[in-house]
Amino acid sequence: MLRSKTFLVIGIVAALSCSSFATAQDYKVEVGGWFGYTFSEGVPIQNIEIDGKVYNKVDPTSGSSYGVSFGVFFTEQMQVEFVYDEQSSALQGSGPGGKREFVDMKLHNYHVNFVYNWGDDRDVMRPFIFGGLGATSFKPGDVMGSLSESNTRFSSSWGGGVKAYPSRNVGIKLMARWIPTYIKSEPGGIWCNPYWPWICYQLVDNQYVNQFEMSAGITLRF
Repeated sequence: MLRSKTFLVIGIVAALSCSSFATAQDYKVEVGGWFGYTFSEGVPIQNIEIDGKVYNKVDPTSGSSYGVSFGVFFTEQMQVEFVYDEQSSALQGSGPGGKREFVDMKLHNYHVNFVYNWGDDRDVMRPFIFGGLGATSFKPGDVMGSLSESNTRFSSSWGGGVKAYPSRNVGIKLMARWIPTYIKSEPGGIWCNPYWPWICYQLVDNQYVNQFEMSAGITLRF
């Protein structure tokens, strides 16, 4: 009889522990997908002449975009997520010769973000912000019948938005995101301390391709 009661107590404790663990694990994983539009701008270049026209800036044109994400919560508010995003674009030159699109191009973004979500998982509305690091790959289309290689550069990702949950597991996600991608550095002059003029520094002008994305999509949590 004592042994039966002992097993019963152990069973109850085990069940409660499993229940607590399951509760603690609620909404530990979140996946999502979205569609949007991305506004893009490029960088200045040295003058180049093509077909008699001069260009001094190259830009990825603005275009539609889509993305997917996979995130894991390590607290009720904090999560780490992997994000893949693709933008449809074209490589465009501009300058005194006007504007010209040279070739279609895809921009592929890969980032690991740290996300902070306000409130808790019982809230219907949860604002969020994020920041992360990763890479952006520029993949032009074929140029005059020749395959072109992609060019991958370091980039970061910053933004925020809101998640609205009409049900416990399915939500709507509205998001704004800024992705600056490092392209090159150029000398930016020399700065000297006004009090100790013998202390001088070479300034550097870092130049970035910027993407500004507005999107809406679905998020699922488990």
